[in-house]
Amino acid sequence: MLYFYLLLYNNSLMADYLNNKFDVIVVGAGHAGCEAALASAHLGCNVLLCTLNLDNIALQPCNPAIGGPAKSTLVREIDALGGVMGEVADATYLQMKTLNLSKGPAVRALRAQSDKKEYTRYMRTILENTPNIWLKQCCITELRTKDGKICGAMDEYGIEYSCNAIVLTTGTSLEGKLWIGLNSYDGGRLGERGAYGLSEWLRKNGIKTKKLKTGTPARVDKRTIDYSKMTIQPGDEKLNFYSFKPNRPIRPQYPCYLTRTNEDTHKIIRANLDKSPMYQGLIQGVGPRYCPSIEDKIVRFASNPSHHIFIEPEGLNTYEVYIQGFSTSLPACVQVEMIRSLPGLENAHIIKPAYAVEYDYVPAVQTEHSLMSKDIKGLFFAGQINGTSGYEEAAAQGLIAGVNAVRYLNNSDMVILSRSSSYTGTLIDDLVTKDIQEPYRMLTSRSEYRLLLRQDNADSRLTELGHDIGLIDDAQYQRYRNKQELIKSEITRLKQAKISATEEVNSILAKYGEHIDCGIRMSELLKRPNINYNVFEEINSATKSLNLSDDIKEEVEVLVKYDGYLQRQEQQVETAEKLEKYRIPENIDYTKIKHISNETRDLLQKIRPTNLAQASRIGGVKPADISVLMVMLKG
Repeated sequence: MLYFYLLLYNNSLMADYLNNKFDVIVVGAGHAGCEAALASAHLGCNVLLCTLNLDNIALQPCNPAIGGPAKSTLVREIDALGGVMGEVADATYLQMKTLNLSKGPAVRALRAQSDKKEYTRYMRTILENTPNIWLKQCCITELRTKDGKICGAMDEYGIEYSCNAIVLTTGTSLEGKLWIGLNSYDGGRLGERGAYGLSEWLRKNGIKTKKLKTGTPARVDKRTIDYSKMTIQPGDEKLNFYSFKPNRPIRPQYPCYLTRTNEDTHKIIRANLDKSPMYQGLIQGVGPRYCPSIEDKIVRFASNPSHHIFIEPEGLNTYEVYIQGFSTSLPACVQVEMIRSLPGLENAHIIKPAYAVEYDYVPAVQTEHSLMSKDIKGLFFAGQINGTSGYEEAAAQGLIAGVNAVRYLNNSDMVILSRSSSYTGTLIDDLVTKDIQEPYRMLTSRSEYRLLLRQDNADSRLTELGHDIGLIDDAQYQRYRNKQELIKSEITRLKQAKISATEEVNSILAKYGEHIDCGIRMSELLKRPNINYNVFEEINSATKSLNLSDDIKEEVEVLVKYDGYLQRQEQQVETAEKLEKYRIPENIDYTKIKHISNETRDLLQKIRPTNLAQASRIGGVKPADISVLMVMLKG
């Protein structure tokens, strides 16, 4: 009987596919598009995933790596909510490395050097083995609406598709233009055409677009590199992973290398600035502040005699090597001179030149926190089209947009992540409440709650929600519950158990610059800066016999050692939540409110926050104006 119903269900899906009828259409199969399509499909929707090139699914067009400061937290949040980026990164890494180990837990970060082609193949395999997802290579040029709601789309071939929700994840493709020197070429990235027509449709339908710019370095042949002139950058001996799922693969670690620019490099760049499209004013889009081109570094930081350049492998089955930190749009012939001025790259052969890409994006102040358009219901935006940079930022948005597309179809409440719950919530809140003028990159400094929002506790913060949404299965949820019980039990034990001031104990503590004169609770000893959890395994046999996993030990140590700081941040969250309780009516006319500044009136009318907390975070809105609004809402 079950087989009969499954057959009927599959036949129904096939009939819908043959009639070009879908629940959700996802436009673009980069990191945002893959997460959006998978989330929608896992929640039961029939999904069409359109992309310009099926061979470039989940492509890493810039550096072949996942994670880094703040970004690794996003990846673990994606995993905790039921997304796949962490799983794919764990399955295809060439190197795993934990950054900022000597610093506090708020800024520690995992980074995976990826096998670029393997990453793409792995993600495509997941998509092709997920029921309800249909892949198609085409360019969507127009959307269809009825009564202000999405009802379909049309591709470049004139084929129409019906649907009730669309997620746009177009990356750098919209009206894309590549720059190498003073020459420009149509395209979203090197070797791939751009997407034309959709930007025009958006503008005609009242959605504003602007220009941004990004770029990527050259790729060189590793056989022409002299690594002996560089400093080796090995991976970690003890591996960490992104996914909270069990049985992560243990793979061989491959090194990266470090070289530096020098005065010769800088002379070549300064002598050729007249050939830079950016410095000649040909590129109108604003570039990323935190990932500048090498010519921008040389000009902006003229007193710096050199800059780090990392040499990173792109995969096991390719000679291509990525020159991290050497993004440029200077002519290809100049790039040869520049690269060959670097130690170890004197004879380098360039396989692909560096380039800049200028593209359309949709300022996200036009969207709600659900990532749905304020003007067209059922239309969602995720990734670089919202003005962000980075694979991780894109994937996090894609997951939320995919979930909310389904909830829109089901008339369910949207999933809105708060700033205090996640970096993902912080990212989206920044995008929709601030008029972003440059590519947005997630940084730890962007969160006022970064000690609460660590990479180690992403599952503690979001797995419950992932399970409620329907993306975390019961087996994974039970593993999470078991882990939380172990953490709770271990903290209780540390608060109760004591370490005696024996000669043996003090001889061990002396190695860490510590000493105790009398018995002390283990939790109090752990709060000392020089003591970490592993010290307990030397001085306390009961701790060693527990055989706790590294992730449990890490989280227990943070919760005990930083208990006072964590309590303070939780109090900050409570204060902020009071402002969130002041809901602002949807139909409020800010132009009629007296006693607030004209600037605040214009900003509130444009962004239309849903509560006072969001209003207070809008750049340019003054505290005095928030007080006026509070009095008005109380009344």
